[in-house]
Amino acid sequence: MSDTYSRRLALLSQPEALAQLKHCLHGIERESLRVERNGRLALTPHPKALGSALTHSSITTDYSEALLEFITDALPDSAQTLAQLEEIHRFTISQLEQEVLWSPSMPGHLPKEELIPIGQYGSSNVGQLKHVYRKGLAVRYGKTMQCIAGIHYNFSLPDSIWTLLRAAEGDTRSEKEYQSARYIGLIRNFRRYSWLLMYLFGASPALDISFLRGRNHQLESFDEDTLYLPYATSLRMSDLGYQSNAQAGLTPCYNDLSSYTDSLRRAVSTPYPDYEKIGSKKDGEWLQINTNILQIENEYYSTMRPKRITQDGERPVDALIARGIQYVEARCIDINPFLPLGIDLPQARFLDTFLLFCALQDSPLLGDTECPAATDNFLAVVKQGRKPNLQLQRGGELVSMKAWGEELLTQMQACAKLLDDSYATTEHVEALNRQVEKLNNPDLTPSAQVLASMREQQCSFSQFALKQSLQHAQTLSTPPLDAELIAHYQALAEQSHQAQQAIEQQDNCSFDEYMADYLASAE
Repeated sequence: MSDTYSRRLALLSQPEALAQLKHCLHGIERESLRVERNGRLALTPHPKALGSALTHSSITTDYSEALLEFITDALPDSAQTLAQLEEIHRFTISQLEQEVLWSPSMPGHLPKEELIPIGQYGSSNVGQLKHVYRKGLAVRYGKTMQCIAGIHYNFSLPDSIWTLLRAAEGDTRSEKEYQSARYIGLIRNFRRYSWLLMYLFGASPALDISFLRGRNHQLESFDEDTLYLPYATSLRMSDLGYQSNAQAGLTPCYNDLSSYTDSLRRAVSTPYPDYEKIGSKKDGEWLQINTNILQIENEYYSTMRPKRITQDGERPVDALIARGIQYVEARCIDINPFLPLGIDLPQARFLDTFLLFCALQDSPLLGDTECPAATDNFLAVVKQGRKPNLQLQRGGELVSMKAWGEELLTQMQACAKLLDDSYATTEHVEALNRQVEKLNNPDLTPSAQVLASMREQQCSFSQFALKQSLQHAQTLSTPPLDAELIAHYQALAEQSHQAQQAIEQQDNCSFDEYMADYLASAE
């Protein structure tokens, strides 16, 4: 254990700091496809009963009309976050008539590309902008890739903890600069160690054959409808999932906030030849926002993002530059198809421990060799994480994944204990101990359990996923959501429709004029 890590742990174990740690914030965004009860993708519009996808704060859509996204508030206890996520799920299930929520991250059998419906957000200029952005994603990456679902886990330490650490370390930077630098340090450590999350929680070792649309691949056949890799943990996070040639040179190593924001700003303003050939418009119809490497910053696919809540009309990168990093968003978490919410409290408790460890542990800059090694380690684990004696790269040498994982979990015990002391519980240490068991027995990992269930039931990936989806729909319906809560979410839905109408009535220029102003603001 390094001196710096030990000092920070000692400081945060003092009563005053322990009281502050309880004010860490945790938020979850969970995506899930709407499917018919036979497992086919729902081609219906976003249900009116769920509210407006443009303005509802808790229930929206991601890429497709069929890809729901549930968003919790940022709350001081992960248990509260999950309780709210469950309410949103229960309400949604109560409003879906002949449809259910798809249980895993990877989609089932998909219709032809052109039939996959892109998200619609109404007639307002801002709503049309969201739709055009998604049209751009379709022409750049195809609609199939956009049907992958995941869980984004948002985490922040209270400002008071950063103030305490800054004072103890005698750091002369401003509070904003110190906090941003420390969050960037957290992200560097996340890059180093997130392969461990893929092993422990990866839950997408197989996929429906329709997903590849005849593309070349190195997967094996599980049955005539299913492809897989025997030791894979998360094909979702492999090069079969989110891939982009345009973004290949866009891997910021997170050595400071300004290099990160500069790289995103360049990407949003640098033309990309293949996208230029497509053009922004054809026959007066918008095809994509622009022909640059990224249409907007959010198009950048990364396992973690530094975040700051934006003001109206403000771009994410401008918010970061102006006010610094407020929280981080871990984006590589697979949906666990065995869990009704896709995630449970023990997993959330471990994620909190893991992220606190990344924040407190030493985080030297990522060197020229360590940056690609981190990427290689991550890809090795997503494709063959359960392979016996898998070796990863560390400091220019090969190391056993299991040995390195055990070392990391041992180092994290102090963070788990710290959080348990703060929240007056034992759940963080217990959650960590469950992960130790998975390292010792790969059969306990979700990815192994998915394949074991498919073999046991002698069913395809899509059949397995549908069975889980129907089971979760039943679980989330019984008992029904409390009448008061149903009324609360119905009121939110109605308010969101009214808010969308108000936005549509306020527009005072054409969409082309709006786009001209929008594009000028990015220069």
